[in-house]
Amino acid sequence: MSSTAVRRTALAASAAALALLATACGGTSDADKKDDKDAAGGSSSAPKAPAKALTAAELEKATLAQGDVKGRKVTKAGPADEVPADGVTVDKEACLPVAHAMYGVAQKGSVATTKRKVIDEPKAGGKKSLEDLADGEAEDAFKDAFDLTSTFVALNSYEGTAGPDAFAALKKAAADCAGGFTATVAGTPTKVASIAEEKVTGGDEAAAWTVTSEDDGDKAPFKLVALRNEGAVATFFSFNLAAAGGDVKFEVPAEVVAAQDKKLA
Repeated sequence: MSSTAVRRTALAASAAALALLATACGGTSDADKKDDKDAAGGSSSAPKAPAKALTAAELEKATLAQGDVKGRKVTKAGPADEVPADGVTVDKEACLPVAHAMYGVAQKGSVATTKRKVIDEPKAGGKKSLEDLADGEAEDAFKDAFDLTSTFVALNSYEGTAGPDAFAALKKAAADCAGGFTATVAGTPTKVASIAEEKVTGGDEAAAWTVTSEDDGDKAPFKLVALRNEGAVATFFSFNLAAAGGDVKFEVPAEVVAAQDKKLA
């Protein structure tokens, strides 16, 4: 791969990532917002009685903080790019819970929300620019520079059965919309080409998917995870620029999920 091709891949990957996450990675910290939950058809692990929602203060304590995930930087999402529930539209109504989860929008019944950005710490790199490297070196440098996973985490507290209901709605929507849909935020459409189920564990129930976006024929994979613990639901939406360029494969952010699960337990 030439350095020109590397740069072109990086730009394509960046465009794909920004299309889905530029807004989501801003988010709000603990205001009213909406997330997604529960497993389609219910789960034997669902609470026997309606759950009492965590207060905003309790939810804040249960939210990821710096130092909770080794090798990752955890920061609060800011208010600049908040997406209201009515700010997300889809061409297939059944797919709305997935779009909401992608952009960190909570579902009906949410009483408190916190949001975090969890980003891999950069790997140590060389001092040369891509232009100064041979083709093989440039490809390796690209992988090292962009093989970083960024995860947007939205944690919502729900009252009663609203949490399990939201989880169930998301899982059903992901199955119903496996063939793709288009989501529009602030007038900008994002095409989801496909949704494929992944494996993940944690909480009372958890589910994960690879969400593949498509932009002018270029496809990029994202990881979407939902984790429920009683009345609290966390959604995780991750991207990796090197993976978007097809150079590396990245997995579900299991360590981030496990860290959040531990704090909710």
